[in-house]
Amino acid sequence: MRIDVLTIFPDLFTGFLTTSIPANAIESGAMSCHVHDIRVYAANRHRKVDDRPFGGGPGMVMMCQPIFDAVQAIELLDSVAPVRVMLSPQGERLTQPRVEWLAQQPHVLLLCGHYEGIDERVVEELAPLELSLGDYVLSGGELGAMVLIDAVARLQPGVLGHEDSAAEDSFSVRAANGAPLLDCPHYTRPREWNGRAVPDVLLNGDHQAISRWRDAQRMERTRTRRPDLLLETTTQTQVQSQVQSHSLETRPLTTDTERTLVQHKSVDQVDRPNRSSLTSENSSADINTHTGLQGHNAPENA
Repeated sequence: MRIDVLTIFPDLFTGFLTTSIPANAIESGAMSCHVHDIRVYAANRHRKVDDRPFGGGPGMVMMCQPIFDAVQAIELLDSVAPVRVMLSPQGERLTQPRVEWLAQQPHVLLLCGHYEGIDERVVEELAPLELSLGDYVLSGGELGAMVLIDAVARLQPGVLGHEDSAAEDSFSVRAANGAPLLDCPHYTRPREWNGRAVPDVLLNGDHQAISRWRDAQRMERTRTRRPDLLLETTTQTQVQSQVQSHSLETRPLTTDTERTLVQHKSVDQVDRPNRSSLTSENSSADINTHTGLQGHNAPENA
């Protein structure tokens, strides 16, 4: 699986992609993640990517040209057209079925907005799938992109220590009506701590009894903590039917698109230093491909 991230803060992803599950997914070859600085694609001398909003108001709005050119150029780097995703508080609430669907796609492009938002015209032109973490606002889409990358990475084959780890998580196990369930409680050594003992059923070695106990705990925990989930019947098939507009057909290359790519050299040419050599001082074009982080060299004629 390939993930491309468009952002004006590429350094935010350096530590994230070299740690824990995302790093495991990248190093195993199950996933590659390429981070691109939108400023590189700005046509103006000062690499400006935002301007004041028409109609007045506070803040700045991200401009169409750098974003559109970045998307067009990056999509040429892979033969499969990506599912375009924009992180936005106005988008569809991110759920486990959506994560599972995205994890099955060969190529996903994540667009991270910032400031007051992105010029609506380029949003309409690109028609991305808009996803939201919830009903609150963050400073930009980068944190949302990291959440999505982590959620998708742990579903890639062989990334977690046990093949059933992800399948038994909260929201992955479902009730008979298709409603997602919360996970059951878990315990480890010692058998007793601070006057609290591990349930006997987990100690007797009866795996059928343990399975029944865990199923009952999932249902009870969901009923008491998230009763709203028991009303949901969204399935993987239903989620897939909602995203037909984001199909994976290969988009034809245009002359303008090809010209844009020529102006931005691919950093597949960049050498691969060790993970320990990564620092916050690296530019996005210098970050190593060993961890899957990639950027672009600045155009010579800009």
